[in-house]
Amino acid sequence: MSASNTQTELSHSAQNVSHSSASLTGINENEACCRVEIGTVIDNSDCTTTYQKLFSTQAEAKTMFEKLVARARMTESEPCVISSQFKDVDGGIELIADFTFCCQIESINFQLALR
Repeated sequence: MSASNTQTELSHSAQNVSHSSASLTGINENEACCRVEIGTVIDNSDCTTTYQKLFSTQAEAKTMFEKLVARARMTESEPCVISSQFKDVDGGIELIADFTFCCQIESINFQLALR
């Protein structure tokens, strides 16, 4: 198949998809590309982020926990509820911490900041 045939087929496929989606939703193609119903994506049903990691020493785990708390405090608009556990396990200390924010978007922002 030649490059021009492939391009033509792709163009026709794209036209079919855009016409199909516009007819299914009953809205203009440009409107569909620029709008998202946030309530279907972020509905405040999950406001808690859990962080769990194994560290070699208690000091490393505590240092990380302090950094996480500082990041949560930077993210919160209302006080974030924070709980933590430091467990002795084979191979080190496991840190398990829950950060419950007042809304889901803050939880998402906190998660993104940790990447």
